[in-house]
Amino acid sequence: MSIATRTDTRTPAPHVADRHDLIRVHGARENNLKDVSVEIPKRRLTVFTGISGSGKSSLVFATIAAESQRLINETYSAFVQGFMPTLARPEVDVLEGLTTAIIVDQERMGAHARSTVGTVTDANAMLRILFSRLGEPHIGSPHAYSFNVPSVKASGAITIERGAGRTKTETATFTRLGGMCPRCEGLGSVTDVDLTALYDDSLSLNEGALTIPGYSMDGWYGRIFRGCGFFDPDQPIRTYTKKELHDLLYKEPTKLKIDGINLTYEGLIPRIQKSFLAKDVDTLQPHVRAFVERAVTFTTCPECDGTRLSPQARSSRIRGKNIADLCAMQISDLADWVGRLDEPAVAPLLAALGETLDSFAEIGLGYLSLDRPSGTLSGGEAQRTKMIRHLGSSLTDVTYVFDEPTVGLHPHDIGRMNDLLLRLRDKGNTVLVVEHKPQTIAIADHVVDLGPGAGTSGGEVVFEGTVEGLRASGTLTGRHLDDRAALKPAVRTPSGVLEVRGAGTHNLRDVDVDIPLGVLVVVTGVAGSGKSSLIHGSVSGRAGVVSVDQTAIRGSRRSNPATYTGLLDPIRKAFAKANGVKPALFSANSEGACPACNGAGVIYTDLAMMAGVTTVCEECEGRRFQASVLEFRLGGRTIAEVLDLPVAAALGFFGAGEARTPAAHAVLQRMAHVGLGYLGLGQPLTTLSGGERQRLKLATRMADKGGVYVLDEPTTGLHLADVQQLLGLLDRLVDSGTSVIVIEHHPAVMAHADWIIDLGPGAGHDGGRIVFEGTPADLVTARSTLTGEHLAAYVGT
Repeated sequence: MSIATRTDTRTPAPHVADRHDLIRVHGARENNLKDVSVEIPKRRLTVFTGISGSGKSSLVFATIAAESQRLINETYSAFVQGFMPTLARPEVDVLEGLTTAIIVDQERMGAHARSTVGTVTDANAMLRILFSRLGEPHIGSPHAYSFNVPSVKASGAITIERGAGRTKTETATFTRLGGMCPRCEGLGSVTDVDLTALYDDSLSLNEGALTIPGYSMDGWYGRIFRGCGFFDPDQPIRTYTKKELHDLLYKEPTKLKIDGINLTYEGLIPRIQKSFLAKDVDTLQPHVRAFVERAVTFTTCPECDGTRLSPQARSSRIRGKNIADLCAMQISDLADWVGRLDEPAVAPLLAALGETLDSFAEIGLGYLSLDRPSGTLSGGEAQRTKMIRHLGSSLTDVTYVFDEPTVGLHPHDIGRMNDLLLRLRDKGNTVLVVEHKPQTIAIADHVVDLGPGAGTSGGEVVFEGTVEGLRASGTLTGRHLDDRAALKPAVRTPSGVLEVRGAGTHNLRDVDVDIPLGVLVVVTGVAGSGKSSLIHGSVSGRAGVVSVDQTAIRGSRRSNPATYTGLLDPIRKAFAKANGVKPALFSANSEGACPACNGAGVIYTDLAMMAGVTTVCEECEGRRFQASVLEFRLGGRTIAEVLDLPVAAALGFFGAGEARTPAAHAVLQRMAHVGLGYLGLGQPLTTLSGGERQRLKLATRMADKGGVYVLDEPTTGLHLADVQQLLGLLDRLVDSGTSVIVIEHHPAVMAHADWIIDLGPGAGHDGGRIVFEGTPADLVTARSTLTGEHLAAYVGT
């Protein structure tokens, strides 16, 4: 029997499932977005552009990514959701076509003192398994090589069942070998505390003897110290017996019942170690950091020599190397070492470890080492480190969301980052990128440009389409996309030099350099070449040097530009003087706060595992102050009306007339100079973009008196149009007699410099040397370095 077959030459109709090829956003109103509607193609690379504060992050992170994460969280049981952060639904009418969103942002990685590059990328875990299999002598399981696992020994009675109801009691000993150094407890450093910085021994506790930030006798600490019974709080500390002083300083956690409440008493030293010293010092609040730097001396642990590991862990070796040696190696060198190992018994493990280490080199981080504390990574380095776990992922049809992935990258490295973004797209993923760099915008399949301005002047989609369409669109981004800076016809003459001799921080190789003063100096070089090590290690700590680093400013919903910059203090005093009342009345965080919402302006209703509800306070109508406070006026305005003013309007208000306040006017001028004239004085810091926060920090630090300003990548988060305003600010600083040193990758800033110091030629141990010193024109003419080649291409010579 024959079966006839028929060939259908008609094109089959598309499957209904293939129609969901767009992410549709309709009516987005998060932060400054104005009913934004946009359709984003899936499995494509879409770049979101626009000046800082135009609404890019509000659309991408606060709307699309936030809703995706919220919907995923809702798939868990109510019990599990109770342990997860509750996310409110974004202000948007319709969101369709969402896929799982993986956010790779610039948030600093965990600043815990035990966190390293190796621990956050699982490279350390694979190395520990490798040593537990191949290490000689064999000392135990992977735990024996972990600096976070202490050695434990316990003994006691155990009951053995013999059958038929018979039991036998025996004494047994349990031992677990961990890799933690017992002296420093796996931190790599030991601390010596200056007791005179903790208390004034001539005073009693009730008289305020303690000088530790936050340790007040008015709160819980006072209740514990008064009720513990270990010492007399009315007696001067210098009269304490040895036992009383030991209990005050070193006593182990002890449970007590004070005034009917169960509390735990603990000596000052262990409590300080847990609350202050377990964190990276640079992440502490300024006043706490100042206390730690004054009271605590950090020295390398003499027993483990800073490796964090026990003697047993350091004794086990593979081909002459212990695990500490490998973690201290530059990752590119470690990848070569692992590649030379030929051990069939652990071949899959070696392959996985090799791929992870190769990813570091591929992403431009081969100069790091696995023992580098994660809290010391820059925002750009942290973001790229997070990317590593995604490069080899088998997941597809995922939405990857990146926040300026080229931050901290030399022009030479941007091409490599672009290749990685395209690889993620080509695996069938949707890639959404918030970016300002023209090199990355150029590879986009689709561009969404927001604007036309920033803040209340932005929040609209001004262009949507291809890169070529953006160029011809006439939008601010389109007009500046092909901007090229010209070299200055003449450079300033230095007024002196700042000598650096024998600099050896990190990878620097005994560097000697004279940094010109009275001019604009730009320090360049590929990522990892030693720029920050040179400037922050040898210049920033000197007298008269004001350093503005990349550390992100943090703020709660109660913080705003007026509180962060110190602007609110002269405003409160001006209101108080004009009305004959106390300044505290004009603070929403103090006596003037609305009693119903405690000065927040909104009421937060906690609904357990469900998203909380935020409603405008009915009593103050969102103005945050008591009605009686709003009766007081300055220049015809209430304090709430003043905080609603943008910086530009407030400049005029406090610059003349009845409300003239020179101190407030000076702060506002600095904010206007950095391009924040549109920003509301009372706008919560949580709603500011990364670029706005960077400039707000710059405006604040400009008030510090100093002859030399050090700026670390001030163009971070800045649009092409904003860079011109920054260059104007740098010129004004130099022309006023200040020396300015800028660590920067942006070619426009390099072209504008009076003097360039270029480090390299590569990263890590391939860098650390001065490869060029001179004017931008000389660098372009010589083209002897990677920076010179890229700058020459940028200025078109």
